[in-house]
Amino acid sequence: MPTLLITGAAGFVGSRVTREAERLPVEARLMSHRSPLPGSLSGSGSGVRTVQADLGEPASLRGVCDGVDVLIHCASRIGGDAEANEAVNARGTAALVEEACRAGVARIVQLSTASVYGRGTFRGSRPEDLTRNPGSPTSRTRAAAEDAVLAAGGIVLRPHLVYGEGDAWVVPGLARLLSALPGTVEGWPSRTSVIEVSELAALLVATALAPAADLTASVYHAAHPEPVAVDALLRAVAACVGVAWPDRELTAGRARAVLAERGVPASGLDMFTTDHVFDSTPLWSDLRRVPGPGFATDFASAVPWYRKALHAG
Repeated sequence: MPTLLITGAAGFVGSRVTREAERLPVEARLMSHRSPLPGSLSGSGSGVRTVQADLGEPASLRGVCDGVDVLIHCASRIGGDAEANEAVNARGTAALVEEACRAGVARIVQLSTASVYGRGTFRGSRPEDLTRNPGSPTSRTRAAAEDAVLAAGGIVLRPHLVYGEGDAWVVPGLARLLSALPGTVEGWPSRTSVIEVSELAALLVATALAPAADLTASVYHAAHPEPVAVDALLRAVAACVGVAWPDRELTAGRARAVLAERGVPASGLDMFTTDHVFDSTPLWSDLRRVPGPGFATDFASAVPWYRKALHAG
């Protein structure tokens, strides 16, 4: 029975990875800097135990990988100042990878992000066709974390937009964007890659446990194969949060000006006025997995949670 170490086990994706692992004949170790882990992630279940360590404190990582077969690295620092991102994402991951190599861990799988590519238009691109050009401290340091993982022979998964229960970034950010804009933006003609958090977790665990001969790449895009029209995505979010769909259309320039006047970052606008479609076919093919129903069905299931969470916030 293989032993998996899951970092960021209390986080949005890491907690779902833990639940996925608990359904399988594996032993799971949950690493988090929080003590204790919340709710069902307390480590009281059979075959599950917790390890308290902090990527920002490399000395705390000593011994965490002893006896581990596979490391699934989901922990990262998102936002905050540049030094905090450097300490956790770059130096922390490098120290964790060094510890994994010292302990003889057979495989390292890292959850990264498509934001390492920076701004641009992406239409069905695969990792080998793209050049990383991260534009924020978070993205730059997560790219550095990728370098450490890949240098050790590990595997990197890059999702774009991840939604579902526990999401504190995608739908809340879109809700703020929609609330600030008095109109649609040039018809929102673009498409974007998305994935539901449980489906992403299943891909991470499947990658961790797949036979080495089945994996044909070291970097994969992790998304549902069917991209979502931005118009449909935003209409679903508007209906979920109770924002009326406007009957006015704005140019991208006017929309940026409105957002600046209202103190709302325009980065999301750039993301949704041009295609961000990333080809995930190799990952689904290598893992021999069939994708779930997709955004319309999966988002509808998450709507009650979003409404409760956003109302509470």
